[in-house]
Amino acid sequence: MKNISVTSFIHTIFILAILVVSLTFYILFSSTKEQRNVQRILRYKSIANSFLIQENLPKNSSEVKKLLKKQSLKIVPFDSVKKNIENIGDTRLDANSIYGRVRVFKVKDNYYIYIERSDYNLMLKDEHILDYTTQLIFTIALILLLFIIILYIMLIKKLLPLKRLHKQIEQFASGDLNVKITYDGDDEIAKIAKSFDKAIKYIRQLISSKNLFMRNIMHELKTPITTSRIIADTVEDEMAKGVLIRSFDRMNELIEDLAQIERITMYTFNPEKQNWLLSSVFEKTKRLLMKDTKYYKFNFVDSKIYTDRSLLALVLKNLIDNAIKYSVDNFATVDVVGNKIMVKSKGDKLKEDLSYYTEPFSQEEKRSAGFGLGLYIVANITEKLDYTLRYRYNQDTQENIFEIILD
Repeated sequence: MKNISVTSFIHTIFILAILVVSLTFYILFSSTKEQRNVQRILRYKSIANSFLIQENLPKNSSEVKKLLKKQSLKIVPFDSVKKNIENIGDTRLDANSIYGRVRVFKVKDNYYIYIERSDYNLMLKDEHILDYTTQLIFTIALILLLFIIILYIMLIKKLLPLKRLHKQIEQFASGDLNVKITYDGDDEIAKIAKSFDKAIKYIRQLISSKNLFMRNIMHELKTPITTSRIIADTVEDEMAKGVLIRSFDRMNELIEDLAQIERITMYTFNPEKQNWLLSSVFEKTKRLLMKDTKYYKFNFVDSKIYTDRSLLALVLKNLIDNAIKYSVDNFATVDVVGNKIMVKSKGDKLKEDLSYYTEPFSQEEKRSAGFGLGLYIVANITEKLDYTLRYRYNQDTQENIFEIILD
């Protein structure tokens, strides 16, 4: 029941309610059927006695007319019903006396009484409505079912705005930050809609402020860092010069990492996938690394892969760069096995779970290189590409292994 939708739950409840009500009244109707039949037979026996126990009862006498009126009987021509009685009539009573015979026939939903006396014959149609209980049960059942159906329609109409609200929320979740949620009224659904619309506006303002801040600060930092880097080249003290150059280079790396994070984490960002050769992806990775090939090695059989080459190359660049930085021999190996791309390097096992390192600015204390953004970028890109990032440690070879599962 936890996974069923509200609409489906309401459908189920009302269907069950209609079935229960219908079954209840069917059982009630069936239980009174025998009682109604007994009442009908007793009535016809009373009519038979009224006509047969009296010796002198003329056909057109006032006493007969009173009896017909009292019992709601109507004289009908015998020929008009004879054929139906013979073909589909069902005999319900056959009574005899010294004065004659009375037979009761059921034809469809009508009852006919045929009186045979020595002095005359009569064909009577019973117009008496005996099934007051049946009509009452049927009327109550109909009213109750109509009430349930009306209640169901009203409830479904009340929930329709929830479907519209759900679609608008999904639209927002898919990256449309300009969606506007509106709902007229002052009920709970309207309050939720208004609160969510306020939240969307607030999130939109935060994103806009963040983007503006990031672009401005990166722009403002880029110029002084570049200028300082040029001036650092003029310093005569080689040790001080090296420290300054490394510091400014790291600042440039941080700005580039922040720019990549801003682009990748945008709601509107979508990878541009197409078929690429693995060799083409790895060539792109090498260009991004800007390191001598003595620090890394690719082991693969060239084949096609459906991906965004630039993004996958960026993922590999960050993984290989980390592997080289934190390995004991400054060397990384990239192996392709099936649908896995594995980046391996010798070193100590990570102290924390992978999820710790995929958070921004996460580092172990002993590591001084980098800003802790590499794996954060990797995790975001693999998620955008619908890939899986996993980490394991091979105790036998003492290797850290990062796996990118492509399917």
